[in-house]
Amino acid sequence: MRVLFTTLPGPTLLYFMAPLAWALRIAGHEVRVACEPDFVETVTQAGLTAVPVGVGDEESAGDDEDDDEPETGEVPAPYDAAVSPGSVEWEHMLTGYRGCTTGWHRPMNDVLTADLVDFARRWRPDLVLWEPCAFAGAIAAKACGAAHARVMWCLDVFGVAREHFLRLKAERPAGDHEDPLADWLAEEAARYGFEFTEDMVTGHFTIEQLPPSIRLHAEGLDYLPLRYTPYGGPATVPDWLWAPPERPRVALTLGLSLAVEIDRYAVDVQGVIDAVADLDVELVATVHDSQRHTLTSIPDNVRVVPYVPLHHLAPTCAAVIHHAGAGTLATTTLHGVPQLALPWEFDEPMIADGLVRSGAGLALPATEATGAAVRERLRGLLDEPAFRQGAGRLRDEMLAMPDPHEVVLRLEELAGKHRSAPAGA
Repeated sequence: MRVLFTTLPGPTLLYFMAPLAWALRIAGHEVRVACEPDFVETVTQAGLTAVPVGVGDEESAGDDEDDDEPETGEVPAPYDAAVSPGSVEWEHMLTGYRGCTTGWHRPMNDVLTADLVDFARRWRPDLVLWEPCAFAGAIAAKACGAAHARVMWCLDVFGVAREHFLRLKAERPAGDHEDPLADWLAEEAARYGFEFTEDMVTGHFTIEQLPPSIRLHAEGLDYLPLRYTPYGGPATVPDWLWAPPERPRVALTLGLSLAVEIDRYAVDVQGVIDAVADLDVELVATVHDSQRHTLTSIPDNVRVVPYVPLHHLAPTCAAVIHHAGAGTLATTTLHGVPQLALPWEFDEPMIADGLVRSGAGLALPATEATGAAVRERLRGLLDEPAFRQGAGRLRDEMLAMPDPHEVVLRLEELAGKHRSAPAGA
């Protein structure tokens, strides 16, 4: 079987795909990863074969000056409908899809689509797996007759919002059924000789990697669970991680996105460090090099590092404080460690809510995460055995999910079920 992965150029997006790609290769399948030229090195560092498509950042510079990027700190419209669908009305959804399609989805995919369709028609994959913003993957799959599915790197806010939009659309009077996302994808479909179908938005099925207690589902979609396998790119294990800690170890990790994109964290790291200085813990804080200058003092019980692989750090910890990113939560969960989530944007507040419901941790919005508030909740995680028990239950949920090798068998079946004749054949 030939399997084509497609991703926009974001390391986290690839990290959610790579372990499944490895499993497919081990099972004897041919695997390629299509991406922009500037992202090829990230793909090959993961031991995967890259197919450069489209143009790189330098060539596309100036084409996206007016892009309507999602605003930091909130779920970009229309995907905020996933938070509380019943409170989001038609005009809000329609306006959101207009802006999101023309200013976000379309520009990012337009640079890929033509080359990707050309490669897919030549290579003829049986299955195309795409992250939920890489609609070019769905277009290429339809053009070559491949089965296709989304690989989630977050909660399925996209599918839930789409379901809500279609429900509202069906209630609109005749002649008032504008659908910006479908209209754009229909243009692409016509260009390559086929008609738009709804699977171009949400795939024939969706691969999800978060445990049942955390998931967000659209009722009408088919989901294939996959046990998360941690991967964060090239890394080494420092010698201080070789021996067990002498006192309870706590990790503080707030992800890379904000540090890189807006040059700051959503949480006052120095305030958190100062607040735990007198606790009998060892705090390991991962602070991006660009933010190290914001730290004015480092107490004796605090170790500051730019990066350490979380799947090696988390097993040594009594608690992990993080930004409620899906990969960070999943990695920590696999090791049964209580968690304190400090959510800021996109699906993070919903992930944090799921963590609290599971009993595996606590949550505090990043805007309220003062040093004192973090200290208080951290002490609760360390002192109350119920959180360790809840973390164990959440870990067991993940361990019960099918591993990548089991999922490969299902993908073989589903590829056969959903394959069709190439467009224009």
